[in-house]
Amino acid sequence: MPRLDKHISAHIGTPRKAVRLMLAQRRVTVDGVIERDASKIIGKFNRVAVDGTATQNHTPYYLMLNKPAGVVCATKDARHKTVIDLLDHPHKDQLHVVGRLDYHSTGLVLLTNDGQWSRQLSDPANGLLKRYLVTTDKPITRDYVEAFERGMYFAFEGIETRPAKLTVLSDFTAEVGLTEGRYHQIKRMFGRFDNKVLSIHRFAVGDYTLDKLAPGKFRSVQRDSCSAAIEPGTV
Repeated sequence: MPRLDKHISAHIGTPRKAVRLMLAQRRVTVDGVIERDASKIIGKFNRVAVDGTATQNHTPYYLMLNKPAGVVCATKDARHKTVIDLLDHPHKDQLHVVGRLDYHSTGLVLLTNDGQWSRQLSDPANGLLKRYLVTTDKPITRDYVEAFERGMYFAFEGIETRPAKLTVLSDFTAEVGLTEGRYHQIKRMFGRFDNKVLSIHRFAVGDYTLDKLAPGKFRSVQRDSCSAAIEPGTV
């Protein structure tokens, strides 16, 4: 992220020395407030203006979509409909996907034009809890619960999965809570028991939940509503 003087210099073609004079003359505002600090760091969504004319005025967008099956989590795809194609939003070309679901999986997908926010949500170190409803071909037993809690070794990547919470809802359905997103992780974990996963539906990411949002529909969400995580050793 650039300094204020560098940002203004680049946008109006004025040397930084002249920009510092503008600042001293109280001609520059950041988010509507007069700013005189040339070294102030400017984020993507700070509104910067010189003499009332904006040099930067981006609006952040945060959306939740209920992805149907048969739609890909991508901005463009030559063969399949994408989550972006489902959006009736004037700035959908600016958006990217936060936390993908595979082609056949359904449920909650977040989209934004705020790269800092999406990196924060996607970083496994932040332990953001993602919750899924899973149906399987064979019955789910207590052995599954204990194995998910211990974590599993994935030889291909040479990694051990984090502890995951498995709550058995019926013989063939369970809720799974993950704080990471390894490649086809849920299918591979059930695969250790030779149990085929028939469907995966993500209904919550942190504090965001689908509630009654219909498949294929979207709505705006607040940026700071995504905090729920599993603390180590609690699953």
